[in-house]
Amino acid sequence: MKERRRNFIRKAICGTLAAGTASFYSGNDLLAGEIKDHVKQRYQLLDQILSKPVFKKELFPDPVIIERIELLNYGQSFLCVVKAKDGATGISVGHADLKILYPIFLYKVQPFFIGKDTRKLDDIIDRIYSYNLNFRYNGISIGIPIATIEFAILDMMGKISGKSLGNLIGDIHNPEVAVYIATEFREKPLDEHLALIQETVSQYDVNALKIKVGDQHAWTKELYYKGPEGKTEKLIPKVREIYGREMALYADANGYYNVEGAIQVSQILEEYQYKYVEEPVMFDHFEDVKAVADGLKIPIANGEQDYSFYNFRWLIANEGIEIVQPDNFYFGGYIRSMKVAQMAHAFGKSCIPHMSGVGLGYLYDIHFVSAIPNAGEHHETHGLKSNVPFECPTSPLKIDNGKIKVPSGPGLGIIIDPDFIAKHTVIK
Repeated sequence: MKERRRNFIRKAICGTLAAGTASFYSGNDLLAGEIKDHVKQRYQLLDQILSKPVFKKELFPDPVIIERIELLNYGQSFLCVVKAKDGATGISVGHADLKILYPIFLYKVQPFFIGKDTRKLDDIIDRIYSYNLNFRYNGISIGIPIATIEFAILDMMGKISGKSLGNLIGDIHNPEVAVYIATEFREKPLDEHLALIQETVSQYDVNALKIKVGDQHAWTKELYYKGPEGKTEKLIPKVREIYGREMALYADANGYYNVEGAIQVSQILEEYQYKYVEEPVMFDHFEDVKAVADGLKIPIANGEQDYSFYNFRWLIANEGIEIVQPDNFYFGGYIRSMKVAQMAHAFGKSCIPHMSGVGLGYLYDIHFVSAIPNAGEHHETHGLKSNVPFECPTSPLKIDNGKIKVPSGPGLGIIIDPDFIAKHTVIK
């Protein structure tokens, strides 16, 4: 499998890379020093991709200077409103975790954007991580505030240019996005877990499903809690038996296993033809991720918790991952996530972004997927329910035969109920 994978990547890269970076090592064909040189070439290519801008500033001949940014709150709802000096405005629906992170938004992120020309959005997003030592807050704590502002800016720029969010960061490759239903329930006994999966899936017109495998100490206050012994080993074949060969199945371990356990469980997933295993070991244990990948045929997906380009860079350069999964909120917005997708694309790998956040998280996710050329077969959704009342003129935003049509209107492509917006107050 590893040789087939490398052959596939070799063919893909020959069509996309400059001469001198197209050859790849395979097993013992090259000496250790030569292997190191080839990995170095991979790093050089990845660094070139990271240095290239994503935002299409050529669409905007005149400066668009940010005059004001406001974070609004109503109950569990957060909105971000951006206004330019020429009167243009944009709005985004924030992540639920802003109830915890709003001080970082107000004190560490918002001030940097004021007075900036949004045509330089790539540079702004890059520099915000150094401003005021923000790298100390790396991860979700800084990523969510940055993404919230970036989404509002992109909504504003989309309205100015008449372009959708996807059209501002790339070309539209996927006007419709195929989705899988993500289920939880790992803390439940086997029979209840299976019943809840079936109840959830029955609500949607889908042909793809993701289950949770292993246990997760995050769901309990017990220090060393473990679920029913052998539950996962029974769950995997049972789900395949229930849904047959026509259902695309995926599995997520949320970093529960060590290398040995991950390989054992993933071999069962291989046997029952699951399409990939997500986070089989802790996301930032990179050598462990690669060790699992080297021992399996099933593709490894990783990245929803990642906050650094260099994490993805290492895994891609060292053949430790087949599917990158940046979270658009956690990772700090579209521009950063698109660079991860582009790095993966250069090496023949797929991008299936993780989806988080209540409100309109699924909508931000499908806009991003619309613009990536290496989108995976199915993408995450937990359903389309939202506490945000809105209209969408260009899409019914329903799952039809497993797919959602991406809005094609300007910006986010929706009209949020003005009365709902008016209920919010500015957080100061």
